[in-house]
Amino acid sequence: MVNDQAERLRERLKSLKIRAKSIAVMSGKGGVGKSNFSLNFSLALQKENKRVLLFDLDIGMGNIDILIGESSKYSIVDFFHKNLSLVDIISNGPNGLDYISGGTGLGTIFKLNEDRFQTFINELDYLFKAYDFIIFDMGAGISEDSIRFILSVDEIIVITTPEPTSMTDAYSAIKNICVNHQTMPFSIVVNRAFNNKVGDQTFNRLFQTMKQFLNREVTLLGVIPDDTSIMKAVIEQQPVILYQPNCKASKAFSAISKDYLTRMHVDLENQESTPFISKLKSFFMKGR
Repeated sequence: MVNDQAERLRERLKSLKIRAKSIAVMSGKGGVGKSNFSLNFSLALQKENKRVLLFDLDIGMGNIDILIGESSKYSIVDFFHKNLSLVDIISNGPNGLDYISGGTGLGTIFKLNEDRFQTFINELDYLFKAYDFIIFDMGAGISEDSIRFILSVDEIIVITTPEPTSMTDAYSAIKNICVNHQTMPFSIVVNRAFNNKVGDQTFNRLFQTMKQFLNREVTLLGVIPDDTSIMKAVIEQQPVILYQPNCKASKAFSAISKDYLTRMHVDLENQESTPFISKLKSFFMKGR
């Protein structure tokens, strides 16, 4: 089945000439629902007829497999340790969502054999022609390795909750990125908000802090309510948008995806002109 899927993807690549938009989903701390957002946002975009690849880059501690109740045959670890291609390690998730598992047992991909990393770069460039979106679910916080990926993407979505510690850590992560990239577009998603008023207040605090201390503005992508359906879906190891499609959280994910696509078309002319792969190559060479 995996081989059939890889062959279908290769056939699709023969005729497609698109370049996927790259999005990093990150948070300042763990436990704020980042991976859950990445998964449900990917499925919501897919419902809008977009081709999506969800790439779990919390390498060695990935959560996507757990959230969907599956054990993928291969992960990014196998790409480096078993010399498989990226196409071969793509798994088929719920509703046919393509994803690459973060796996276990690999702490970094930047300190490995340079030839193998170059192969990774080339094959990732290949995948950018097969999808509309490649969503990188980053590990919590920022490491020396993850910053290279984060600074290479077209856009960053930062997940926070109304908790002061979550907001403080989100701001610290954003500040770290702004030091290295003055024009990186940011969007904020407030998760586990008791209501929209709390979500708006949380965003406004971050907005004012960024404007005052970083001279940067940020947009609110959406507010996800503190819905018990999410915890039930996590326990059942199913994405909430499929588990209970009519609950408040699922409706929020759908609204966020629609608003995002509308906003993307409006901002299309301002999109970063330097491709993800070119930027990642540059950061990789600097780090050698």
